[in-house]
Amino acid sequence: MQTLKEKFSFYSSALLYLLFNLRLGADAAGSLKATLWQIVQTAPYVAGGAYVIIAMLQYMSGGEKVPWNRRLRLFFALGILAGLFLSIYEYAGQGTVPGK
Repeated sequence: MQTLKEKFSFYSSALLYLLFNLRLGADAAGSLKATLWQIVQTAPYVAGGAYVIIAMLQYMSGGEKVPWNRRLRLFFALGILAGLFLSIYEYAGQGTVPGK
């Protein structure tokens, strides 16, 4: 991660990860609590998926290790997808329960 472009893309992917896992609450503390709870709930699944993909990449490259920034980028990409799908599930499912 030498160039400015690489640093910018790394930090922007981390910011997007946080943005896609952002959950709004009644106030700032509620939003922070809900966002952290969202990350705590999804991080084990995202880390497990990233671990499997990284293991396959290392196996296919003959045992060559994947650099840490590529591992984190993969984690962020999977976390963005998980946050997107979970937020669609949560927001689209509101108000569909009969009798409410």
